[in-house]
Amino acid sequence: MAYFQPSKPAITIKEALSAPRLNRSMSEAAKPMPNFKSTPDGPNETPLTFWASWALDGRPRRIALLLDDAQEEYRPYAEPIIPNMVALVNVFRSQGCPIMWSSWSRQFDDGISNAMDRWYGQRGLRADAPENAVYIFEGEAGLESLRELAPTAQEKADGWFYHSKMLDMFWVFRPDGKSYLDEKLKAEGVDTVVIAGLWTDECIVATAYAALSRGYDVVVVEDGVATATAHHEKALTVMNATCGKVISTAEIVEYMKARFVPGAKGAVKGVLWPDGRKDNGPPPPWITAAGLGALPLAAGTLAGTLVGLVLGAALARRG
Repeated sequence: MAYFQPSKPAITIKEALSAPRLNRSMSEAAKPMPNFKSTPDGPNETPLTFWASWALDGRPRRIALLLDDAQEEYRPYAEPIIPNMVALVNVFRSQGCPIMWSSWSRQFDDGISNAMDRWYGQRGLRADAPENAVYIFEGEAGLESLRELAPTAQEKADGWFYHSKMLDMFWVFRPDGKSYLDEKLKAEGVDTVVIAGLWTDECIVATAYAALSRGYDVVVVEDGVATATAHHEKALTVMNATCGKVISTAEIVEYMKARFVPGAKGAVKGVLWPDGRKDNGPPPPWITAAGLGALPLAAGTLAGTLVGLVLGAALARRG
């Protein structure tokens, strides 16, 4: 068994419900799910349908806008959604909420060879009629954000724009091996991301699932994403049924203007574990009393405070 697996055997749901549990509401657990539907006459009552249990205005939030590959290279596919992305940028700026821009930057001459290169293959790259979508074709000009919604010079200087080389926006790393985007969002205490940009069935899907895996509530802008393929609606359906909420630009703008309430850092999402679990439980195994010297525990920082509190509680329990 892997070293990080719990040594305690798993218990049945009946046993688990027999006593209070950390981060669980026993009264809520007993209620029927309002976000579930079965098919009584289907095999094993399938198909089953699930959707997000939460509403945007269901709690205070720390929210950020992710503009995934909304760049000049993809202008022909982005034209119909540019006004909606502009509206999103404007309302997030007006509320002082973070915005991150990325641009797809794989190039034929970058020397990278990974699974994406193998999936797309090496053909379809004639200079006069390129077809292979893994690479950009227009050079530096194609990497620029769409001019109507581009970051300001200050936003760029503050690190809110970067080049990506994998479908998932989180898959760009700092020298210490941590996700660049994840750490930027953690520093702002973000717990909810709104995703817009290109392409719905590739980068948007990948980023939505990556955000969920890292502990963020996910909103995908229904009319703020686009693709060059025939899979737009299918991708939206899958995301809405498995990892986030698919909501229109108008609804998000109205929420940000009239119903958005800023939340407290760390209220629902932690910073110690990569999956974003709350920091009120045992700390990760790599955070130990012996290893504290290697952690960035500057006095007064959220991370430092949380680590101190969590480790203090854990050591007290051991004592």
